[in-house]
Amino acid sequence: LDTLEKWVTEIFSEIPNNGLPKPSFDHLTQPFDTPEFHKLYRVVPIRKVHSLTITWALPPQEQYYRVKPLHYISWLVGHEGKGSVLSFLRKRFWALALYGGNGETGFEQNSTYSIFSISVTLTDEGYKHFYEVAHVVFQYVKMLQKRGPDQRQVIWEEIQKIEANEFHYQEQTDPVDYVENLCENMQLFQKEDFLTGDQLLFEYKPEV
Repeated sequence: LDTLEKWVTEIFSEIPNNGLPKPSFDHLTQPFDTPEFHKLYRVVPIRKVHSLTITWALPPQEQYYRVKPLHYISWLVGHEGKGSVLSFLRKRFWALALYGGNGETGFEQNSTYSIFSISVTLTDEGYKHFYEVAHVVFQYVKMLQKRGPDQRQVIWEEIQKIEANEFHYQEQTDPVDYVENLCENMQLFQKEDFLTGDQLLFEYKPEV
């Protein structure tokens, strides 16, 4: 570490600090305010697969990294047990798989917007009924919206424990990838959260 610190100091200390704040684009709050976004697009894939993807553009959520609201919602949407969207669709032989969430990449989450997508892998029969599939997804999201998160703190705590276990027992990653990831975290999180901010859930805030 002493050698690495010496190298870093030698190489980077001569770079001048311009004293400017980190650029922010949060004044551009409606990047998808265009008729082209509110449309259904049919894309013919190369391989034989039927997939329905619904995408919402939300206000930026990166400031809520300690709460991770999109991670919480994706957990509920992606649930596969009794009463879930996927369970309902499978009973009708319309879907094989379903997942939802935000990739937390610069494209899907930044200071301007956050993307939330739900993707359903359809059967041939499901493809014939994709309007009904979309309707079911919207109904489920509407139900979550109406019920609110107040009764679901137990679920949030369950997610928190699972993520904590995965963090503590994760496999060792390549050092170069790890350092790159930490450098990205330094642009997004408070200093005390550089190591954990992209993985752990810290605070339960129903209003968020």
